[in-house]
Amino acid sequence: MKFQNIAYLSPDFTFNRADITVANGVISSIAPPTGEPLRKLLIPGLINSHCHVPMTLLRGWGEGLPLDRWLNERIFPFEAQLTDEDVYYGSLAGIAEMLACGVTNFYEMYDHCGAIADAVDCTGIKCRPSRALLCFDGAPLSGSLREREALDLFERASKSALITPEVAIHAEYTSYEGYVRDAAKLAKSLNASVHVHVSETRKEHEECIARHGVTPTAYFARCGLFDVPATAAHCVWVTDEDIKILRDYGVTVSHNPSSNLKLNSGYAPVRKMLDAGITVALGTDGAASNNNLNMFEEIHLAALINGFAPAEVLKMALRGNEISIGKPADIAVIDLDKPHLRPNHDILANLVYSVQSSDVETTIVSGKVVYENGKPSKFNLAEALDYADRSADRIASAINRLA
Repeated sequence: MKFQNIAYLSPDFTFNRADITVANGVISSIAPPTGEPLRKLLIPGLINSHCHVPMTLLRGWGEGLPLDRWLNERIFPFEAQLTDEDVYYGSLAGIAEMLACGVTNFYEMYDHCGAIADAVDCTGIKCRPSRALLCFDGAPLSGSLREREALDLFERASKSALITPEVAIHAEYTSYEGYVRDAAKLAKSLNASVHVHVSETRKEHEECIARHGVTPTAYFARCGLFDVPATAAHCVWVTDEDIKILRDYGVTVSHNPSSNLKLNSGYAPVRKMLDAGITVALGTDGAASNNNLNMFEEIHLAALINGFAPAEVLKMALRGNEISIGKPADIAVIDLDKPHLRPNHDILANLVYSVQSSDVETTIVSGKVVYENGKPSKFNLAEALDYADRSADRIASAINRLA
């Protein structure tokens, strides 16, 4: 695969033109440009650092409620009805949405993870899945079905180059201290990273202090959850002391501006985090609280609400993905020949403030085309969407009959 005389985003966040060749899944050469200039832009693939991809089935379900009521009254009852098949097709629909905006890897926390892994393998995207561990009855994690499902992901990873599993605690308010400590021990035994929701709302933050005498950040650190590499999603209500803890433990924060603002939770103090030396990534959260999986929207919104320079926010969205020789060919092609992208005085600014997901022409993962000409390359999107619609309608009708 070769791109002749194409503009591309360099690792230093400048733009150059080159002939770029992909071979054996990696970027094999970057040479002086030949031929006529293309009105295309090659960028590293975007990374969605926090997602619940099957929640495409719940898009628009539970609107207008604060997080605690949204979860307990609408989301948890719906999710209790999901089957593996529902999750598989919901995941296909969500992955198609991400591929269409140049996402090549996503961090996932959910249930029915075998079905999600099947969808990942079907579509060709990369994924860091984790079984959301939660417990309301005080039962131990060890020997439980949830632990078995988490371990199954690690067994599955040996058969798929696309999957890198993690261990996830859903949140402080959906577990208890012994359970979190067990999850931390499990992650250490597997040499795995962890994924967790932290201080998404003021209510969550303050109720944790009332229960444990410390903030969610301090609580998870005390439980040993941050003794391995960790991604903490949201972190909207963190204190200055929490920021120090996150920095000292090397925790990556996943900033989810659309979801946090839509649920009226606020937004994370990202500038303070960056100034403290914390790595911050960008995520969409699920389509039930966003209500889409468009990473360009997160880039744009994060830049606006935080006053970031374009390179700062792109660094969060790329998480080290770059176009350089020997790097995995996880890349996307953007069509620059659009009215909202011309003239092109500042390509970097256009990429952050003007590009739409519909401008993505091609998405490539490990050198393989997984999205092209407006549709995924490896599966039938229409069939997946039809099944996802039927799943959503079936469950919604069942819940509404009981109401």
